[in-house]
Amino acid sequence: MRILITAPYNEKGIREIEQLFGEVVYRPWKPHGRAYYESELIALLEESAAEALITEHDHVTANVIAAFPQLQFIGVCRGTPSNVAVSKATQLGIPVFFTPARNAQAVAEMFISTVIMLLRNTIPGINWLKGRNWQEGAHDSYLHFKGGELAGKTIGMVGFGAIGQLIAGMVRNYPCEIRFYDPYVQEHDPAYKQCSIEEIFSDCDIVSVHLPVTPETTGMIGSRLLKKMKKDAIFVNTARAAVVKREDLLEALETNAIRGAILDVFDHEPPDEVDYRIIDQPHVIATPHIAGATFEVEDHHVEIMNKALTAWFAGGDKKVRELANRDILTMKVND
Repeated sequence: MRILITAPYNEKGIREIEQLFGEVVYRPWKPHGRAYYESELIALLEESAAEALITEHDHVTANVIAAFPQLQFIGVCRGTPSNVAVSKATQLGIPVFFTPARNAQAVAEMFISTVIMLLRNTIPGINWLKGRNWQEGAHDSYLHFKGGELAGKTIGMVGFGAIGQLIAGMVRNYPCEIRFYDPYVQEHDPAYKQCSIEEIFSDCDIVSVHLPVTPETTGMIGSRLLKKMKKDAIFVNTARAAVVKREDLLEALETNAIRGAILDVFDHEPPDEVDYRIIDQPHVIATPHIAGATFEVEDHHVEIMNKALTAWFAGGDKKVRELANRDILTMKVND
């Protein structure tokens, strides 16, 4: 089988795919400068005579899939296959694999670093120092930038999938108390307390969002919940902007109803005027959708994808095959 790979793939991963399937045509999107559009991907698939595709960000539309019904599988190196017309693939009997939790470690580390920076007033302190404000004998910095510790805080997770649980495991020993809201989690570590979403927003010092975009979650977090937060609480969203009503979040920040926010995702990317009003708030740490952007994430998605494909085609993991037969490989996950 000839496999077209447009996702970033390390040499070890390519060798494993070659051993499993025979031949790889490697055309990663990164040198191209952007994801391949529909017409470009169709041309690549025709040129390579590929019998399967491993992609990351490319536009795998219904037209692409319809043009190549012979594809044996589509692999998507992302947490969810949101760039793929999964329903069309399912209709044609083409299995879709993806890589949930590929960026869990990266996002979890980003959570800890940015929360501590906000609690400790790190960025204002850096800017104060770079502004040549430190005068002989002055104690302004010690008094003005004194912050709080992460230890002892109650952290609430809205959505408790792979990323939320990894963060919980990291911060529990600070120590922090962990609470979560996720109606789809049936079993969990008894050290973590399952709560209503109202309790998460009213009782926690830090509220962190880890939700996919679905009809149920879109706009789920608005003024009703934000108004329940403590005045010194921090709101974190490194998941999806669409689950939060940004006008309500902006109001909470502008009126100092909460301590601050950490945001990595925005309604418009690049941001529009309203997004920048949020970004420019003095108690907001905003990053340009980079929480999951580490070099290691690419190694993680290669490992996850290759294991899934090996289990499926070599039949080495009966459970994976059974799950796939129930469409688990094509359904949405928490992270």
